[in-house]
Amino acid sequence: MSESRVEVCETFTSLQGEGLHSGLPCFFIRLSGCNLQCSYCDTRYAHEPGTLMGISELAVLWHKSRVSLVQITGGEPLLQDGVYHLMDTLLESGAEVLLETNGSVPLDRVPWQVVKVVDVKTPGSGVAESWNAENLRWLAGYDQVKFVITGREDYLWACDYVERHHLTTFVNVIFSAAWGDVAPELLASWMVEDRLKVRFQLQLHKVLWGEKTGC
Repeated sequence: MSESRVEVCETFTSLQGEGLHSGLPCFFIRLSGCNLQCSYCDTRYAHEPGTLMGISELAVLWHKSRVSLVQITGGEPLLQDGVYHLMDTLLESGAEVLLETNGSVPLDRVPWQVVKVVDVKTPGSGVAESWNAENLRWLAGYDQVKFVITGREDYLWACDYVERHHLTTFVNVIFSAAWGDVAPELLASWMVEDRLKVRFQLQLHKVLWGEKTGC
């Protein structure tokens, strides 16, 4: 039987720029293809066709990176059926696995050991209707739910969603300023004023390297 393969946009080793693992060395596997067109997307190049790679080949590349943390991202990685074999293989190899997903695809097949970093799309994204609310069922206390905030309307919408669904009682919640849309210090001031029990996020990789890809 032939080995499972996935379509890969790029792989690289860098610092994790987002979420609770921000600042840690991480090996990134960016899969190709996406089902959304978010207004603030910063990886449109990942929508293009990529290179087919075997799961074992990707596991070898991770081993060569000499870091324990690996993030599978996109595009939207859950669009490719081979991603589940990829996650299983990395876990069996001893990796700490993060999955970044846009929240539109069911999470029911994702191994429980994988840390899920899930977007809830705000109105400013242009694709708020894509959010699969059933995905809340598959989140654990170590998972992360992220709201990318483009302005005051998004902020108020996200605050309301967090409160209505009691998100902070069972999952880590992150508010991230959309790069170039809202000043990070403005979002931070709103959060301090409202005493929100959510985590403020800067995209560390953009602070360090700007819009450069593969870093």
